[in-house]
Amino acid sequence: MSNLYTAEAVATGGRAGKTRSTDGRMDLDLSVPAAIGGDDGPGTNPEQLFALGYAACFQGALAVVARRQKIEIPEGSTVTARVGLERAGLAFALNVELVGSFPGLEREQAQALMDATYNVCPYSVATKGNVETTLTVA
Repeated sequence: MSNLYTAEAVATGGRAGKTRSTDGRMDLDLSVPAAIGGDDGPGTNPEQLFALGYAACFQGALAVVARRQKIEIPEGSTVTARVGLERAGLAFALNVELVGSFPGLEREQAQALMDATYNVCPYSVATKGNVETTLTVA
């Protein structure tokens, strides 16, 4: 297989440093959240960046799955990603909760759509079996 697209980013200074995309579209300061011993500065953090990407990717994949299943996604639908950082022995691990909101769509159909999307979204495929992920419908 060959890549359809490759993103590239450079980080300096770890969690309290900077990160930027090599194409110049993003240039972000990083700060360590107080919950993990940091100064809770104005910058973002890796978990927020992961949540942003996962939410966007999952919603995009959801649209593909819905189109394949001939389901119309209601206007105003959202996907919220909550990314947690936890201790795992001497290491750390992530956990994810994906919450879909689909105004007007039956809850059972919305949950089935979320479940099917989990098998298509590149973030889900990459983390399956390694990151505890919960799918819920609001």
